[in-house]
Amino acid sequence: MALPFLPGNSFNPNVGRTKYHKTQQLGYCNSVPIVSGEDRAGSKGSCIPRGTGSDLPSWVAFDKQVLCFDAYYQEAVHEKREEQFRVHSCKIYFYLEDDSIQVVEPRMQNSGLPQGTLIRRHRIPRPPPCDNTYYTIEDFNIGNELVLYAKNFKITGCDGFTKNFLHKLGVRLNAPESIPDDPYASHRKAMSATMDPKRPYERTDTLKQFLDHDRHVLRFSCRWDDTDNMFGDQREMVLHYFLADDTIEIREIIPPNSGRDATPMFLKRSRLPKIVSPLTQPGEITDRTVLNVFGPMGHGGRYILDSLKATVPQDFYVDADLRVGAVLNVMGRPFILTDADDFTREYYKQKFAIADMSAIDLGTNKKSKVLHEPPPYNGFGSEEDSLCSCTGLLPKPPRRDFIKFMQKDRHGLDSNVLRFLARMDTATPVDVDRRFIVSYFLSDDTILIYEPIIRNSGIIGGKFLERGRVKKPNQPNFSTQLSQYYMARDLYVGAQVIINDHKFVFVDADEYAYNYMERNAEKDGFVHANVGQILPKLAQVLASQNEDASHLGSSPVSFEQFRSLLQDLSQGMLSEHEIVTLARFYQDNKDNSLSIETLLAVAQEELRKVNFEDFRDLQTLCIQHDTERCGLLSPEQLHIACLAMKIPLPGDLMRNILQKVPRNEAGLIDYNNFLGALNWRDHPLDRLSIPDATGNPHWLGNDDKTQIRNVNIQALVQDLSKKPSAN
Repeated sequence: MALPFLPGNSFNPNVGRTKYHKTQQLGYCNSVPIVSGEDRAGSKGSCIPRGTGSDLPSWVAFDKQVLCFDAYYQEAVHEKREEQFRVHSCKIYFYLEDDSIQVVEPRMQNSGLPQGTLIRRHRIPRPPPCDNTYYTIEDFNIGNELVLYAKNFKITGCDGFTKNFLHKLGVRLNAPESIPDDPYASHRKAMSATMDPKRPYERTDTLKQFLDHDRHVLRFSCRWDDTDNMFGDQREMVLHYFLADDTIEIREIIPPNSGRDATPMFLKRSRLPKIVSPLTQPGEITDRTVLNVFGPMGHGGRYILDSLKATVPQDFYVDADLRVGAVLNVMGRPFILTDADDFTREYYKQKFAIADMSAIDLGTNKKSKVLHEPPPYNGFGSEEDSLCSCTGLLPKPPRRDFIKFMQKDRHGLDSNVLRFLARMDTATPVDVDRRFIVSYFLSDDTILIYEPIIRNSGIIGGKFLERGRVKKPNQPNFSTQLSQYYMARDLYVGAQVIINDHKFVFVDADEYAYNYMERNAEKDGFVHANVGQILPKLAQVLASQNEDASHLGSSPVSFEQFRSLLQDLSQGMLSEHEIVTLARFYQDNKDNSLSIETLLAVAQEELRKVNFEDFRDLQTLCIQHDTERCGLLSPEQLHIACLAMKIPLPGDLMRNILQKVPRNEAGLIDYNNFLGALNWRDHPLDRLSIPDATGNPHWLGNDDKTQIRNVNIQALVQDLSKKPSAN
């Protein structure tokens, strides 16, 4: 029994005390700042012994973990006949990090009561006489009653996370209970069910149709035959049916020089009625009907609304009424639908199972279109420039194909210039030995001819033809049609080209031209570099001479023997370029391997483009991988280090360099030498020779390194036996 708080019955705790400073309440546990006092949150009431579970504090271990319980409390209502008590359902949230509790009551429409957060989040003390302690997790279970600030809350259920968490703690949950019905809520629900609405007309909900078919439009071509009227004719229209709101608009296709006003909108977007009714007075047709009007209008008069929703029937056109061949009544004008677009056909096929919606031909009475022939070229400027002065009052310069220029302009090592070696087809002894380099620029279809300078030849070399487009021969100088120019598909080895009355024969091409034409044979129409078209042509030649493919032989032959064999068999049906294409495709000495110097030069060029200079960090990373400090790493470790530094090199290029870089007897690579070879800033290598736009002036054909040596006849015979002949 406690002594009364009277003089002489209490003890002074400060007797004999000399220090009155506050004790330290803050500290660190597992590098986390915590409150080290005994009265901190979550320290009391814990049933978990020390040393079990995680050493982290509760606000770290249980961060963002909340238990949710369903509960209700009952409130008495005095002096009211409809209800004696009211049941409030609510949610109780228990925050595990600090044992705080929050009570929230869901809001109800038109309740007239303050709802929402009933009790803000904080630690709630237990009711007296235990008001010096707080509610913990042990106090929560289904069926328990909690007294929170004099209100009795009964827990009826919980969510799945709460159920699993309590099961892990070893708490046996009781069976869920139901929340009793609120008498006043039931009374209001019964009253609302028996009430007759003052405005019985329901509003049609078109939101779903709008969301499902927004921007979905059916398009029909239609015709209005107005020839029965004076000065009438057949007028072409386009009908748009908007699926979002079942509205229709009609636009007129006005032909040029028709004499009609440029007003393409024939019918504004609206719902189109099937039967056109006469005009009505304002207010005659309304959405609501008034019945049993009696008494004087105004003060004292009364009326009721029609609860049967009687309205004036009005039928409108819908998508089921539209199809090719149907006739629509558009404000008294017959419109016949003649065609539909692909989306409309697919829509009717999916919804109405109408597969046949082919266009119908109603004939035409249009006059034959008069072709306006431009005047002939006058010789001033280019033909395109002169033609622009005939298409408008204000002449505009001709537009260049800018997209083609950007795609086919020189980019890095890709020059997009086809170079051919040509000679003059002439009997003049002075011009027989002259050689010319013909450069075709793919960006703007221009041709440049350069003659290499040969000392003591008596001919001044240099630029033979300025860069520009070259017309094909046998075309009139002043014509009404645009002239035709040489294109890339017209140039190939063996072609005869007439340029400014000089006849050139192409005798060779550089490696880039061969590769480009073979790579884009299907796309750009290089028929002389397309193996898929050359093989049927060769099979046709063999079939015309009653020869079998095995007649070509089986052992590899040299290029000269292969060329002589095909020239004898084809008798001019195969061009020189086609023979070279077959030899390149079936050559027996393909070697695409590059030297280590070339690979390192390409790597330095790639690193120079992106300005990569993190070689010191890459060396530091290699030293970390080098545990023995010997300056050597395996190719796999070196590749991993390069990937870790995100060195901007393609994977195949890096693998080829690591495969060909020098190694020691154990297969290890000196990473200092390797990084020094890649360092374009300190140890730059000679850049790869990129051909100039005019080409190498001293190039006189391919050298022996790029020439074809052996041709695999056996592979050619096998492909010819698979390909059927053109006959």
